[in-house]
Amino acid sequence: MKAARFIEQGGDLTVVEMNKPSPKENEILLKVEACGICHSDAFTQAGAMGNDFPRTPGHEVIGIIEELGSNVSMFKKGERVGIGWHGGHCFDCDPCRRGKFINCENAKVSGISYDGGYAEYMTAPYEAAARVPEDLKSTEAAPLLCAGITVFNGMRNAGLRAGDTVAVQGIGGLGHLAIQFAHKMGMKTIALSTTDDKKELAMELGADHFIATKDEDAVEQLQKLGGADLIVATAPHADAISSVIDGLGIDGTMLLIAAAGDDVKVSPLQLLQARKSLKGWPSGVAPDSEDTLKFSSRTGALPMIEEFSLDNAKEGFDKMMNNELRFRGVLNMSK
Repeated sequence: MKAARFIEQGGDLTVVEMNKPSPKENEILLKVEACGICHSDAFTQAGAMGNDFPRTPGHEVIGIIEELGSNVSMFKKGERVGIGWHGGHCFDCDPCRRGKFINCENAKVSGISYDGGYAEYMTAPYEAAARVPEDLKSTEAAPLLCAGITVFNGMRNAGLRAGDTVAVQGIGGLGHLAIQFAHKMGMKTIALSTTDDKKELAMELGADHFIATKDEDAVEQLQKLGGADLIVATAPHADAISSVIDGLGIDGTMLLIAAAGDDVKVSPLQLLQARKSLKGWPSGVAPDSEDTLKFSSRTGALPMIEEFSLDNAKEGFDKMMNNELRFRGVLNMSK
């Protein structure tokens, strides 16, 4: 089979021929149909989470089950499933015993702990697999397994009530999905971006209001709209996130899902009187992926994608790293 791999730490993606894998007793073998290109794949390239080399990245994978391990009974050959960031858990550690599989002390990450979806075939632990609704295209479903679930699962666990006000900071790979999800959930939706360049798109995606933070005082405008019950921080810029915290209303929450490298700055006084809070949320496990996929299927909240062949994986990865994609890159194995 063919696979696009990082041969050495810090190196470029290289398409190679390698042996098709076989599933272990608790694994499934997928014939990959599509795999999203995610900024977190740079962790694999850098070896930032301790992965071995060579390594095939990819954790937004959609494929058809071709073979089952001897212990796998909950899936059938021919089923279409997805493998997301959470690539398996041990079932035995204390978080697992308490049902908190996303916090597993021995958790695996697809494309880091084992070879991922930048390949024609891959294996994965069966507990990482999420069933995919029939009406979703594989190329559209793939980014929902990381970008989608990160936004959807974080938002639905942030204490929202119908009709609340949700502000989305940043209109990129995560933000363009967050606007759609908030709108489809019935929220008053406010889009925050640096300039007016994405205003028309934001309104098309479902935003009720748009604030260009370079031209307007975002905090003042948010408070004029009643204050945000939830601000979804999707752009990984700590200063930009810090600058809008005061736009939260009473009992408002800042949901931090953008992996900003710098510190978000907030003083206790900013939070105390109005009972504001900061909250982080990891992506989720396979049932959470299924919920995300079902919601997108029912509502039509889908990612905007640019497709690449497996042979052109390096081009897609480089465009993603250079912020030249609008908004998610996807490897289409049929191209």
